[in-house]
Amino acid sequence: MPKEEIANLALRRSLFFPSADIYSKAPSGFFEFGPDGETIRRKIVNLWRKQLVEREGFVEIFGSEILPEAVFKASGHLQNFNDPIVQCEKCNSLHRADKLIEAHSNGIVPESLSTKELDKLIKKHAVKCPKCKSSSFAEVKKFNMMMKVDIGATGDVPCYLRPETCQSIFLDFSRLYKTMRQNLPLGIAQAGKSFRNEISPRNSLIREREIGQMEVEVFFNPEKIDDMPLFKEVENYKLNLMLLGKKTKPISCKDAAKKKLVSGKLIAYYLARVQQLYEAFGIPVSKMRFRQLDKDEKAFYARETWDFEIETDLGWVELMACNYRTDFDLKGHEAQSGQKLAVKEDGKEFIPHVFELSAGIDRTFYVALDHAFRKEKRGPEERVFLKLPAKIAPYLAAVFPLVKKDGLAEKAREIFSELNSHNIDVFFDQSGSIGKRYARVDEIGVPFALTVDYDSLKDKAVTLRDRDSMKQKRVKIVDLPTVLWKLQSGTEKF
Repeated sequence: MPKEEIANLALRRSLFFPSADIYSKAPSGFFEFGPDGETIRRKIVNLWRKQLVEREGFVEIFGSEILPEAVFKASGHLQNFNDPIVQCEKCNSLHRADKLIEAHSNGIVPESLSTKELDKLIKKHAVKCPKCKSSSFAEVKKFNMMMKVDIGATGDVPCYLRPETCQSIFLDFSRLYKTMRQNLPLGIAQAGKSFRNEISPRNSLIREREIGQMEVEVFFNPEKIDDMPLFKEVENYKLNLMLLGKKTKPISCKDAAKKKLVSGKLIAYYLARVQQLYEAFGIPVSKMRFRQLDKDEKAFYARETWDFEIETDLGWVELMACNYRTDFDLKGHEAQSGQKLAVKEDGKEFIPHVFELSAGIDRTFYVALDHAFRKEKRGPEERVFLKLPAKIAPYLAAVFPLVKKDGLAEKAREIFSELNSHNIDVFFDQSGSIGKRYARVDEIGVPFALTVDYDSLKDKAVTLRDRDSMKQKRVKIVDLPTVLWKLQSGTEKF
């Protein structure tokens, strides 16, 4: 669905909007989430937590957003976390060089290209400034995206806002391995914020400066990468793999591991869990792919990388980086800190390897809206609604009295309170016509609405309406908690 439609809906219903937007000079790349938007966002994280973190027996932490400079020396960010920037010599606007070239060439520009090579590509493709259409640019330069903060009254303790959430996980690994009495493979998860001084934030939540991330780092013995007892659960499940230079093709986890398309069963297993998670978010498998990155595209720390991407109105959008980081991070922190981070298993000491599953919360939120957005004609009127899965919708059901008088509002409030006591997310609304109330909750993706009418006072039942089909049926009030639970869990269809 066109991004303008999503932006319009987001602003109209305050799902998300630019931060500090009452100020004309507020920096771009920062967003606020309104009440319904924050609820959807929180439920996305909760479903990730339920489907991936808890089901796999991972442990979850909440790490600091500010870390000392030494951490980022060890991680390589101070040396390598750079984006190429280029300035238009006519209007002085700054642009990220590789993305500017990609927009003009319709191709992927490898991250490893030097500034000189990028200069040549700008000339080769006759790249023009998006703002003033000039083709005159200064030389490409490297720009470090870290955000520095000074700590203490004297400001002599250099620190940085973390550019990714994983560094806290690497710093905490040894402590958690010992105190939580864990064995390898050990998954450590975290959902939180990271910060990147993006040159040109764009496409709303797709490229931000303050980024929501939910990620898992799986620590394992590299000699046991194929020792995965749970692999049988997914061995016949097909992954949409886009191998280097080839089209996307469904390949079973068994074949991916057997043919060494991935480094081992552990990698295939967790790729399957990622794809299944995004199915739960309401994304069709046909719109997903794991794109294999070649040596020029991979991050400096990765041996193997699969970018999990989803097709949207904006094109293919990366939702999750799946990186085999080897022992790069723990080795770096061991050397910088002087603390031993090796473990011992079967009498052998080694530094664990890491497989990373790092997803964007806000990107997932945007893509979920992109795939859920519906517009359809119903007679002379046009209907807009979000076909969100029940598990990430802001509410499972809305409760409406047909009118405010004659005891209907009181009865509706009574039902609202009863459903709340059963931990069912419900929304109460009694303002405006019933048709307008249906339209309002449809727009934010509420799957069901129940209306208390005059008959309800007699037959002790309500009219339950389905968002997608707009069908209605009578349901006994006493049965509502069970019926709604079955509808949410998918054990019963409307």
